[in-house]
Amino acid sequence: MQYTTLGTTGLKVSRICLGCMSYGNPKWREWVLDEAAAQPFFKYALDHGINFFDTANMYSLGVSEEVTGRALRSMAKLDEIVIATKAFYPMNDRPNMSGLSRKHIVQACEASLKRLGIETIDLYQIHRLDPATPMEETLAALDLLVQQGKVRYIGASSAPAWKIMRALGTSDRRGWPRFVSMQNHYNLLYREEEREMIPLCGEEGLGVIPWSPLARGLLTRPRAQSKGETVRSTSDPVADRLYAQVDWEIVDAAEKVASARGVPMAQIGLAWLLSKREVTAPIVGATKLRHLEDAIAALDIQLTTEEIGSLESGYRPKSPAF
Repeated sequence: MQYTTLGTTGLKVSRICLGCMSYGNPKWREWVLDEAAAQPFFKYALDHGINFFDTANMYSLGVSEEVTGRALRSMAKLDEIVIATKAFYPMNDRPNMSGLSRKHIVQACEASLKRLGIETIDLYQIHRLDPATPMEETLAALDLLVQQGKVRYIGASSAPAWKIMRALGTSDRRGWPRFVSMQNHYNLLYREEEREMIPLCGEEGLGVIPWSPLARGLLTRPRAQSKGETVRSTSDPVADRLYAQVDWEIVDAAEKVASARGVPMAQIGLAWLLSKREVTAPIVGATKLRHLEDAIAALDIQLTTEEIGSLESGYRPKSPAF
């Protein structure tokens, strides 16, 4: 396993992050693995040096945090790993159960700590921006959690670059903790982040931990197989929305590079992301162990300039897709 620091912090993380949305309660999404089925994935990740785990309170409405917490407490040395979770999306339809108000952030953090069974969250992230709450209120609440010792670092997820820069400026003026990471939508089929967000992260020292690094599986199979063999690939309305327009030439290029190297396409898609200087660790979701095997193997692939050019040349601008 390779390790790096998260942005300009001293926090050491593996260059592959295990995304834990796939583990929890199948009643929430039919492709989610229950606790017993999830155990081998945590064990494989830890056995192969992955120390970075990302979940969110809304995944399986809290059950993902419970499953993740129990697995890591029983299998890992907590001092050596990094646990990340997020808040924003509704946990139910009642008042104060969503958003980024001071009340919701504080109570959501406390609830996540209980579900995870830990005293401090290593990386606490806002899952999206909340247009109904002033950013100053959100940042003040995050500062409170850091001062109370409930959170070590704070991060953000998909958002316009100018709003994140405004948040960083506010934190600097007030002496509050800054966002240290950006969890954004970034892969070969969606590169709009390269226009503003990726340069911002490089300039301001935020680690980039992309979600959907393989475009919901589209970069793992030839274009003729528009739907894969997993339950998620055949029943994912989010994928249909995010990838309504696909540059299939890029999928073809990934297939060609993978075939020439004799490796699965997934390894090529991840190797491309890992080649980007600002990218700290793609967040990889796994419902089959080979998904993790491919992610780890991608660390050893050094793409040539020609291969990168062939993978990137077919890209066409997209509308923002958060």
